[in-house]
Parts: sequence; structure tokens; C-alpha cells
Amino acid sequence: MKTTNQFFKTMAMALLLCISTTIFAQDKPEGPQYLTVTTLHWNMDMEDFDMATWKAIEKEYLEKVTRKNDHVMASSFYLHQMTPDNTELIYVRVYGSWADIEKAAEKDGELETAAWPDKTAREAFLKKQQAYYSRYHSDEIYTAMPLVKPIPENNNKDLICYVRTTHLAFPEDGNIDEIRGLMNENFEKLVKPNPLVKGYYPNRHAWGKDGTEMMEAFFLDSMADLEKMFDGLPELAKKAWPDEAARKERDKKFDKYFTGVHGDAVYKFVAELSK
Repeated sequence: MKTTNQFFKTMAMALLLCISTTIFAQDKPEGPQYLTVTTLHWNMDMEDFDMATWKAIEKEYLEKVTRKNDHVMASSFYLHQMTPDNTELIYVRVYGSWADIEKAAEKDGELETAAWPDKTAREAFLKKQQAYYSRYHSDEIYTAMPLVKPIPENNNKDLICYVRTTHLAFPEDGNIDEIRGLMNENFEKLVKPNPLVKGYYPNRHAWGKDGTEMMEAFFLDSMADLEKMFDGLPELAKKAWPDEAARKERDKKFDKYFTGVHGDAVYKFVAELSK
């Protein structure tokens, strides 16, 4: 499993260093810049819980509010598949700037009023929506990194989302130019052409509890494809870098950048509730 693990280490460190404006300087950044990741929890005391009803409620809010909010570039829900807590679900929103995070919240209020002009009806809908969730939740903000492989726009099926979280060691002798080259190589040879990977989104900690955190999200059709991806990575690496000695030397260059601690989680991306 060493080669497979090294692949993820390579991508994580390379993408960490991409945050530097010396690598990807832009006068006017375009596209996704920040993500808010809210970890929600189901209300386990709700007696008449119904998944279809929950989807219908969130679909109504999506159509009447989120889709009309021009400060929100994208949004999506992720349901527990393989995580330490089966009560959790993740809600992600994507923004073009830091200022848009606050603007989006204000716009939500305006759109809610427009969608349900009657205050009593509006409060009733929001109460019904919130009834599905526990009062406890947590929030993180991430910086969207470059080298994205976007999910096809015509996708209408739920996908498996594998999330890999790594922690960085910040070595003093790190070399940005070296990492930039390796980053591009890895993306072009291991991620972009891989037919099993339907989407790939790397993100870097921006605001939250752990400044060393790097999160990568891989989207695949099924759990079987996730296993195939893991099994196939060593062979892809051998094809990309056939000289074994050179490949091992390449691996060593990355070991110093990581604490050796990582986390894995698997969620289900709910296509019906995505913008």
C-alpha cells in the first residue's frame, strides 16, 4: 500500500504549496475560491423521520433560495457511508470570494422572504426543515485549490465521495518549484486521465480548528470503483515513472512534508440536492 499512500502524499503537499501567489498569481481570481463545510447531525429524536420528505423539503429550499442566490456558486449534501458517526451529514457551499460568504447569508434571508412572503408560512417551513437536524453542528472554511477535475455537468446520479484528509509538517527545506512540477505531473498522469475518477476537488484549510489540514475529495460511481481506484494506483505510478529507483527517490522527497497521520471517510453525494 506504500505506493498508493505516496500518491496521496504527493498530491497533498503539491496542492498545499499551490496556495502561494508565487505559483498561481492572479490579478482577479476567477472560479471557486472558498468552501464552507457544515457538519450537521440528524435529529435522532424525530419520530416521523422520512428520507423522502427530507429530500423534498431541501429540494424546495434549493429551488426557491439557493439556486437563485448568485453569491453561491455551488452547493451539495453528503450522506454518511463510512465515517465514525452515522448521524452526520455534510453540507457544502462554494463561493467566488470571502466577501460572498457573508453576502450569501444576507441574500438567503431576502430570498426566503420572497419565496414565502407570509411570515407564518415562512417560519413554519423553516421550522419543518430544521426539525430534521440536531442543534449541534460544526463549520470549517477551506480554500479551493487548483487542478480540479470537475464532475460532468450532465451528471444526475448519486456518487460515492471519498475524502482523504492529510496533515502537513511544513519542512524548512521545502522547495516550491520542485513541488509545482511534481504536482502537475501527478494530476496529469494519475488523476485527470483516470476513468474511475469522475471528479476531484482538493481543498486547503482556511479557517477552522486545524491549520495543517488538507482535504481531497474523489468522486466515483460506486464503492467497487473506489476499491478499483486504490488497487490500480500502484500500476499507474509504475507506468508513469517506470524506473523503480527513480520512483523510490521521488517518494522519499515527499515523506518529510507529512506528519504521517491521515483520515479517510466515504460519503454519498446527493445529486438531486446539488447546485
